[in-house]
Parts: sequence; C-alpha cells; structure tokens
Amino acid sequence: MDYLQTADVRFAYEAEEGVTPREVLCGVTLGIRKGEFVALLGHNGSGKSTIAKHFNAMLLPSGGKVYADGMDTMDESLKYEIRRRVGLVLQNPDNQLVASIVEEDVAFGPENLGVPPEEIRERVEEALKAVEMFGHRLDAPYKLSGGQKQRIAIAGILAMKPDCIVLDEPTAMLDPRGREEVLQTITRLNREQGITVVLITHYMDEAVRAGRVVVMDSGRVLLDGTPREVFSHVELLKKHELDVPQATELAHRLKAMGCSLPEGVLDEEECVAALELLLGG
Repeated sequence: MDYLQTADVRFAYEAEEGVTPREVLCGVTLGIRKGEFVALLGHNGSGKSTIAKHFNAMLLPSGGKVYADGMDTMDESLKYEIRRRVGLVLQNPDNQLVASIVEEDVAFGPENLGVPPEEIRERVEEALKAVEMFGHRLDAPYKLSGGQKQRIAIAGILAMKPDCIVLDEPTAMLDPRGREEVLQTITRLNREQGITVVLITHYMDEAVRAGRVVVMDSGRVLLDGTPREVFSHVELLKKHELDVPQATELAHRLKAMGCSLPEGVLDEEECVAALELLLGG
C-alpha cells in the first residue's frame, strides 16, 4: 500500500464574492511508497505546492481523498498524528524557526507532542547530528547561513520522528552552497534512515537526484517516471514551460544537429562521457 495516496483529488481556493472559484487541483491520483525519494515539478500555478500541503492535512480536498499511512486527512481526530508522521518544510526557514537558541527550536515540536524531557534531549541531539548541525546547538538561529537555517528547520521536523518529509522548494532562497547542503542532507536521510522524501523544486538538477519525478501541469499529473524517463521528453517539457537539466539540454541540442549521442543524458559526468565517446577520446 502507498504511504501517501491521493484519489481523484480536487481543490479550489476560496474566491471573492461573486467570483467562481478556479480549481487548482483537477482530479489528481498519485501514490508514493514508503522510502521513496520523489521530486515534484511544475511551473508556478501547476498545483505542486497545493498537493504538498494536502499530504499533511494543511489543506483538505474539495473532492476526492488523501491518505497518509492509511489515515484519511479529512478525519479531524487524526490531524495531529498525520502531521507528526508527515513533516512539512517550507521555502523560508525563518518562518519555521521559533526560538532564540538552535536546540530549543528543535525541541519545540516534541515538547508540543508531550514527549518526556529526557527523550526530547535525545531526539534533539539525534536530529542535529543527522543534519550535521550539532556543533551549532547553542547558537542563535539568526546568526546562521540560509542553508544552515534550513537544516535546522529539517532537524525540527526530524525530532518529531516523522516517516515522511515534504519539502516545498526548500532551496529557492539559498545560494548554491546552501542548496547543496540541504540536498545532501535530505538525500542522506532518505538513503540512511529510509525516510520518505517529497521534494518540490523548480531546479531540474535537483530533481535528477530523486528516484522518481512527477511533473504537474494545470492541476494534473503530466509525467511520472524515473528522472531518465521524464527528462527524455524534452520537447513536451518545453511545451509546458519547463526546463530540463543543463546536461540534458546540451545533449538534446547536439543530437538535433546530427551528433550521435545516447538517450537520457542527465548530468555533467554522463555528458562528458558521451562527448568523449563521440570524439573518440
């Protein structure tokens, strides 16, 4: 059974009086298995952030059903248990940091869950070590870099012992170094701890690191497959105002010029290897 499941989900935000609400999600059916690393792509307005907020009951469907570990998000009595199991990390870490010291911030979630103090200390230490920020446990969050703040936000979710983390464009406000720090962190959590990861991003080179890519357009699923499968549809993605990884773009243009290159080039290493083979070197 899928850990996260949507069945014909429809959703429309409330409109002004006299204005017909516009559907943002138009019958989305999607299943995400436990332990998967899924990248969710789409241009602005495609519905990707809206579906993400359905996964942990921040938003509730206007039609259809959403299940998290078999729990119906419409069941009000299950809301807090769903949010404990499915953590949501937002784009701006400053909106999720609530305390003046890092370790107190990470402890905030478990305290609200009523976790005993001794266990909270263990969880905080474990979570900070998992994101490689234990050395900053006594620092003030405002003194940290953007990438470090986002890793603290992730630690705050980890301290609640989730099965799944949904990240809504967590690197959008970060410089390249901060982006890499966050990506390495979530990749390691997925591989080493088996945490299910749903990464919403508009950076195609980030999506390549996932095991599966889902592309949304106009409130529907457009493509769903491995990164190699999805990014082989270069023209279709461009038609829907989406980019592809830079290495894929270069290989696609060279092929259009008649160069014999393999299908599905995804990153710089594969591109270099393909060019070396082409040039006989």
